[in-house]
Amino acid sequence: MDDKFNTKQQRHKLIVDNREKVEISGVLNVDSFDDQEIILETEQGLLAMRGEDLHINHLNLEQGELVVQGYLLELVYSEERGIRRKDRGKSFLERLFK
Repeated sequence: MDDKFNTKQQRHKLIVDNREKVEISGVLNVDSFDDQEIILETEQGLLAMRGEDLHINHLNLEQGELVVQGYLLELVYSEERGIRRKDRGKSFLERLFK
């Protein structure tokens, strides 16, 4: 791997394969997940993925990697980068539209 990517900030990449598989790099944290919604904190802000039968197949937060399988219906980014502790537990939309 190039030295330019070994900095504190990771490169964020999102690859969607036929709306059935999503590979993401630059993942900092998984805030919540179930089979219909996964909310992540990434290097580029919060990311909400909505779909059907969503499953996390691979997660490595040290490398910032996530692989999700299922049928993807929607991807939504928010500019919010750090979630304050008092906001944890609130839904993505509650945090987005506060």
